[in-house]
Amino acid sequence: MNKLMGFYELKNMRLPSIPWREYTGNEFMDGNYLWTIRSAVFAGDDLNLPRLVGADSSTAKEFADRLSHELGNKGIVIYYPYFLANKSGTLNIYANEIVIEAVNKDLWNLVTYMDREVTIRIKGDVELIDGNGHFLSPPEKKELLRHVNEIRRLFRDDMLEGRGVLLEWSFAQNCDANKEPTGDEYLIFYEARTV
Repeated sequence: MNKLMGFYELKNMRLPSIPWREYTGNEFMDGNYLWTIRSAVFAGDDLNLPRLVGADSSTAKEFADRLSHELGNKGIVIYYPYFLANKSGTLNIYANEIVIEAVNKDLWNLVTYMDREVTIRIKGDVELIDGNGHFLSPPEKKELLRHVNEIRRLFRDDMLEGRGVLLEWSFAQNCDANKEPTGDEYLIFYEARTV
């Protein structure tokens, strides 16, 4: 499953996920918010694709227009309101194991800078913790794990073939155009792919 398929899978799952929309060039981006622009290709390498994160509406629209022109009919551009990540990580689900990795703030701290607060491996009733075992609160861990059965059900065939599912997540808050948090914290998934 590539990034594009993962976007569609998340949209169809009963998981809390980013409210993304496909960008066509006619969209209005409200200036009271910051915006994230991402791209996905129909075929080929879909890692490290161009993106813009947390930009004002005019900058985001300009970037989306340019990216849409560059992609042409090779992929799509998506957009959604920017959110502040308080804690982020990956959730790897395999047939017999679950691995949670978590980092402070944005996921790029984990994937780009290799920062990591904790790795939690769960096999049956055995839980192995490497790092700060108190980083994720019991309610946060419970909130992540409550989606595992649904994910396993949806990706049953992939798991039977020995593949796992990797999801990226954040405990996030909405924010205004000045990056000031608004509202309550919530869990959001923003990428899913088979591994």
